[in-house]
Amino acid sequence: MVTRWSLSSLWDEETFLLVYMGEIKMEKRITGHTELLGLIATPIRHSKSPVMHNAACRALGLDYAYLAFDIQPDQLEDAVKGFKALNVRGWNVSMPYKTTIGQYLDHITPIAKMCGAINTVINDHGVLTGTITDGTGYMTALKDQGIDIIGKKMTIVGAGGAATAIVMQAALDGVKEISIFNIKDASWDRALENVEKINSQTQCKAQLFDLNDHETLRKEIDESIIFTNATNVGMGKLEGKMVLPDTSYLRKDLIVSDVIYMPEKTKLLEEAEKIGCKTINGLGMMLYQGAASFKLWTDQDMPIDVVKEVLDF
Repeated sequence: MVTRWSLSSLWDEETFLLVYMGEIKMEKRITGHTELLGLIATPIRHSKSPVMHNAACRALGLDYAYLAFDIQPDQLEDAVKGFKALNVRGWNVSMPYKTTIGQYLDHITPIAKMCGAINTVINDHGVLTGTITDGTGYMTALKDQGIDIIGKKMTIVGAGGAATAIVMQAALDGVKEISIFNIKDASWDRALENVEKINSQTQCKAQLFDLNDHETLRKEIDESIIFTNATNVGMGKLEGKMVLPDTSYLRKDLIVSDVIYMPEKTKLLEEAEKIGCKTINGLGMMLYQGAASFKLWTDQDMPIDVVKEVLDF
């Protein structure tokens, strides 16, 4: 009979030692004092957030473990109650729950109220506060790549939680003009509210257009320094598709960004690269929004260089 630590005929000695040492390390890292962090969304298994946050915790010697939870829509309220009961220190929120989780929390920060979306929950002794770090993550990611859009015009597609955070933060940071395109779905009224907030509360000029108005879409992109896809078109069941009708809307000096990071190169970014555009996927936004969340939970700065290396950034 093969015991837990004996060599099976399928393992060589080197493999056995690696597995053995891996289990020893895990047993040392997870203790009776370990606190839980996490991410809720669906789908979720593609996420790199667990790799990022666990690497940061290891580097700083923090006794936390970060896990991903695939929560279905009818489980959201119970999941929040369960996390609160288990005293989970905090968690990230991704699609499709950014705009709906707020009803189950105790407090929502002003920026999250302005955006109408939440991507981070902090649990302070049973008091749940929702905020959003997507917008700062996006703008920091651009700066990290040497891109400055302050005082300039951008065109973005999308009106969900991530898109809302991006346009709000861009407007607050000093982007001069933002053209938002979306289909006339359930998000349309929220997009109208976003435009009203931006125009009344910032110096930025925002406009909303129907994504099916291709003539206006071309015009607005032609006048913009950057075009951003902030929808899920390009991932999951929509992988291989893009929000633009064709590549004629792109030009060589246009910066093209996508909030999607899995796949790392969407159809939009592939086509933009062929034309010679500078392209940015969602990995940088994911990194820096995560760093902001990490700070709120742990009161520590995320070791960005360490995490970049782990993510092969």
